[in-house]
Amino acid sequence: MPRKAKTEEPVVTEDSLAPQTDGTGTALENTPGPETSPASPEPDPPETVSEPDAGMEPGTPADAPEQTGTATAPVSEPEAAPVKASGKIPAAPKASAPANAKRPVPSTILTLSADAEVETQENREDTIWHELQNAYRTHRILTGNLGGIERMEGGGTIAVVYYKEMRVVIPLAEMMINLIEDAAHDYGELVQRQNKILGNMLGCEIDFIIKGLDNASRSIVASRKDAMHKKRQIFYLPDGNGNSRVCEDRIVQARVIAVAEKVVRVEIFGVECSILARDLSWDWLGDATEHFHVGDQILVRILSVKIASLENISVKADVKSVNGNTSKDNLQKCKIQGKYAGTVTDIHKGTVFVRLHIGVNAIAHSCYDSRMPGKKDEVSFVITRIDEDRNVAVGLISRIIKQNI
Repeated sequence: MPRKAKTEEPVVTEDSLAPQTDGTGTALENTPGPETSPASPEPDPPETVSEPDAGMEPGTPADAPEQTGTATAPVSEPEAAPVKASGKIPAAPKASAPANAKRPVPSTILTLSADAEVETQENREDTIWHELQNAYRTHRILTGNLGGIERMEGGGTIAVVYYKEMRVVIPLAEMMINLIEDAAHDYGELVQRQNKILGNMLGCEIDFIIKGLDNASRSIVASRKDAMHKKRQIFYLPDGNGNSRVCEDRIVQARVIAVAEKVVRVEIFGVECSILARDLSWDWLGDATEHFHVGDQILVRILSVKIASLENISVKADVKSVNGNTSKDNLQKCKIQGKYAGTVTDIHKGTVFVRLHIGVNAIAHSCYDSRMPGKKDEVSFVITRIDEDRNVAVGLISRIIKQNI
């Protein structure tokens, strides 16, 4: 067998431990001996090798660590981490965005139904304001509820009307509360009378035309007088054929704007009219406020219309002629010397007016009860005579069933 070549062990001298330099004086990398060779580190993943720096000599590896003039002993693996091939410390990774970052919220409203739309208060006010602007440009008549009366700092009075939650101001002079001023109608100062009538109108429906508005403050000033004049032109003045919409013997719809005990005031297409209690119903009414209320809409029959000018139009109307008179039929049910229960509706100069529960009007000239009857008392009425011409029963009050205290 051929013999193996004997390998001579290298001899370590002081010269071999001294740092070796190249021709330029730069120290070369020491080559550790076989006894001091460090454990080879695990290979790093392959990376792209950048081009060498401009100051590096040709032939020097790009991944060789920079040497100094003093030789250093090799460092074992636990004491120093391996250096990457590029010779630079890798940068720390950037922090990723948090998973629960706030996202923009949709501006639309999520509704229960797929095709439904929800209108907010702001959108509703914008829509109403746009409608009021169009009505101001076109001078259209609007209808609102009289919701308040306010006195201004200068002493004037204004009426506050609410149109779809929007506040509209009408001065007292534009409310067209015309009162007769003469010796027969001297009831005190005119402004106080107007304020009293305006107070009785609270809650009624009135027409108005916008005279001005402010976009910044969204304030509105209107006039009821202009609206009433415009409605008078439409419904009372004759057209090309000489016909008017509001004429005698026609049944029209009216608004109740004020109610008192014996009278009801209505507005009929721009003209106000007062209807007495005797013209409200065939039945005797003790108090009109029990049957009619401000804000109601009732049917009336036009009895007469007088037109002197656009500002001077008078109308007479009644309510009872619209409804059938049942008193004559009910009067046939009465028997002389019969006793019937009824309610006292009024007392005038010792005469007691009673509305019997069977639907008959009765008059009593005497009362056998020790107590004096009063309005709205329940009484027992005895019929002594029947007046067919006046459709009333005449008799006396035998006793008071229940007093209205």
